[in-house]
Amino acid sequence: MPLMTNPSSTAAHGSRDRESATALVHIVCNGQPRTVASGVTVADLLVELALPPRQVAVEVNLELVPRAVHTERTLVEGDCVEIVSLVGGG
Repeated sequence: MPLMTNPSSTAAHGSRDRESATALVHIVCNGQPRTVASGVTVADLLVELALPPRQVAVEVNLELVPRAVHTERTLVEGDCVEIVSLVGGG
């Protein structure tokens, strides 16, 4: 994940020490606001939520995200994610 530097703190202290922080992204997941680290993918979100990828369908901004691209689809500021569980039965 990219690190952000606060240049004012470095200049104020006159040292080469840098403060770093992880950038955050605000999304909506199943109707609930959620904050995730910048660079998080759909696959990362499923891991964070302890959801097995083979048992869910994921939609981002009203578009289905195929399981094959869960590791490639990065979530960005304002994304609206819907995750539904697949249930089998007769």
